[in-house]
Amino acid sequence: MAANMYRVGDYVYFENSSSNPYLIRRVEELNKTANGNVEAKVVCFYRRRDISSTLVALADKHASELEEEMEPPDMMELSEKQKHQLRHRELFLSRQLESLPATHIRGKCSVTLLNETESLTSYLDREDSFFYSLVYDPQQKTLLADKGEIRIGNRYQADIFELLKEGEEDERDQQKLETKVWNAENPLTEKQIDQFLVVARSVGTFARALDCSSSVRQPSLHMSAAAASRDITLFHAMDTLHANGYDISRAIAALVPQGGPVLCRDEMEEWSASEANLFEEALEKYGKDFTDIQQDFLPWKSLTSIIEYYYMWKTTDRYVQQKRLKAAEAESKLKQVYIPNYNKPNPNQISVNNMKPGLVNGTGVPGQTAGVGRACESCYTTQSYQWYSWGPPNMLCRLCASCWTYWKKYGGLKMPTRLDGERPGPNRNSMSPHGLQLRHSGSPKFAVKTRQAFYLQTTKLTKIARRLCRDILRPWYAARHPYMPINSAAIKVECTARLPEAAKTPLILKKVIRKPLEAVVRYIETHPLPPKPEIAKWVNSSINNRTPAKIPPVINSGSPTILGKRSYEQHNGIDSVGAKSYLAAQWEILPNQGQITQRWVNATSETEKNELD
Repeated sequence: MAANMYRVGDYVYFENSSSNPYLIRRVEELNKTANGNVEAKVVCFYRRRDISSTLVALADKHASELEEEMEPPDMMELSEKQKHQLRHRELFLSRQLESLPATHIRGKCSVTLLNETESLTSYLDREDSFFYSLVYDPQQKTLLADKGEIRIGNRYQADIFELLKEGEEDERDQQKLETKVWNAENPLTEKQIDQFLVVARSVGTFARALDCSSSVRQPSLHMSAAAASRDITLFHAMDTLHANGYDISRAIAALVPQGGPVLCRDEMEEWSASEANLFEEALEKYGKDFTDIQQDFLPWKSLTSIIEYYYMWKTTDRYVQQKRLKAAEAESKLKQVYIPNYNKPNPNQISVNNMKPGLVNGTGVPGQTAGVGRACESCYTTQSYQWYSWGPPNMLCRLCASCWTYWKKYGGLKMPTRLDGERPGPNRNSMSPHGLQLRHSGSPKFAVKTRQAFYLQTTKLTKIARRLCRDILRPWYAARHPYMPINSAAIKVECTARLPEAAKTPLILKKVIRKPLEAVVRYIETHPLPPKPEIAKWVNSSINNRTPAKIPPVINSGSPTILGKRSYEQHNGIDSVGAKSYLAAQWEILPNQGQITQRWVNATSETEKNELD
């Protein structure tokens, strides 16, 4: 029951697509719509797969800087698999808000600011645990460091001097270390000090009456007196009394110099009504992020002025009124919502009963089912209680139940692969022969052809698999169909299973003895090609008859080939009257084809026929 209760402030998974990973959001509000449904106002978090490659490189640079500051550097101790999975735990905070149906919630997770003192493996050890250190702006496409950085480390520690020994004197000059602003042992009584402060307030009220800008902001006497009673007027009066040696007559004279009474105003009085409204609007959007408030709403104000105004604003009635309004709104809104477990079957589930006979790893094997024997694209296992289709349908890729859950939660595969740089996940648009991705050097985007030359070196296991799994691989068929996908992982698993039996009966390979080049040249010189005979011509039985013989009409249903123009029946091997004799007559007009015809007739194996085809 408690696991299905979602409250404001929870980090949750949202599902917007059956095949894509979950969205990670923080619940800000729970609102009930007019039709009775519940909508969640959420803060967006983004994964690495959601941002551009330029920003990913910037995030990697920031991560490398953090590694140098960590004590000890944990990234040096992590394996490649752990580094690969750690990238899936990194998120990017954003200021973007959106509303999503609460029924799309699929569970809770934990998102925290990256703690530099905590081991990175702690995020891998905890399920549904994520971290962030950068803020992503979807509109500006920028990536900045979060202002809420926890300042822990050697750079932020104070220098502590050694303690003085007993009886040792402090040789430092105390006047340089501190400034005395008030003497508690002054000759004045509390009553005399209060009377002086009343005089200072009166002088402040009179000064505001003389100032034109103040008279516009505080048109009434009560407002001017209230402004003159603020702390800045009292602080100025006490500083003046201390500077004049606690002589009241001299201090009063200092309050009203020759140019007129001294006017002291704080930030609350300096700001206009429009600036105050802008500040309240910015505070509603950004909270206490004063840097963003200054950049987006009040660029003409200093950061010190904004912070000082905030703490003065919290003492006003305006703040109390807004706090009461927010409390009333919170009472009317939902505080929590119950979302039952989502038990509907995923459309990507592979049902064994509904499979149609088809291909295995892209090669036709009759009597078997599509997908049988294919390994998981992530962990390469061949056994799972449930399988899920993953990636484009033409690739026929699938994931086991465990790797599918990992894909949905963390947005990647468990094991690092040679295609680890592609984004987003299995969306492979540009296909190359047999499903292998070719891409430019240093770019995450795939291309049809590489710019640099490359060399493919076949491993011994691949050479063995070509012979042991010839019935599955069918290399000749694959060579004639270069865009047919080949599941190399499944063939590797099958080869590993057949290898123990094949070791007992090793393959008998025909030893090929290659003759030297000199022997080949000498053989060609001693056996020249026979002269080409003249092409036979169609003639009539009577030479003197000038009327040419009538040839049976030919219906050309296709393009001309090396066999000439043939009818549909002749082209497709359908028996008809005169078809065989006419085909033989056309075959005879080709020069030097007798040897090929004889080899075709004498070919006994399917292999030789495929070579001659």
